[in-house]
Amino acid sequence: MRFDSIRRTCEPAIRRLLHTYWRFSRGATLGVRAMILDAQGRVFLIKHSYVDGWHMPGGGVETGESMRDALRREVHEEGNIEVVGAPVLHGIYFNARASRRDHVALFVVRDFRQESAPVPNREIVAHGFFSRNELPADTTRATCARLAEVLDGATVSEVW
Repeated sequence: MRFDSIRRTCEPAIRRLLHTYWRFSRGATLGVRAMILDAQGRVFLIKHSYVDGWHMPGGGVETGESMRDALRREVHEEGNIEVVGAPVLHGIYFNARASRRDHVALFVVRDFRQESAPVPNREIVAHGFFSRNELPADTTRATCARLAEVLDGATVSEVW
């Protein structure tokens, strides 16, 4: 419980520090997220140690890396998932919550392999496949909005 309180207190400062660094090291930031859907229509979500809520796996695109390569790297690191087929680009979003220069590309992944579940670590403390009707209570607003876009045909937003 104490760790959660410390994390919640420090999270805004850590986020500002990282985005300040990225602002000077990069003209803009670009991230990727994967909506990984299994054969039963369940979505794979992760819970980070340093930010609240359940999210789709993903992260930043590094210099010299394509978005798809970054996606493959991130889902392997965070979910021990190997993307087998071609991920489908669903949309590119402006993420003003992170910074005024951040964008997120969302890919839908239906063809993948997960030989074994990932082992929780300092970054990823929990993970799982969840049916749409049984999402964790603290699934993020952006994750729920993207699920509605992909699975229900809701209007695609430009904002994450």
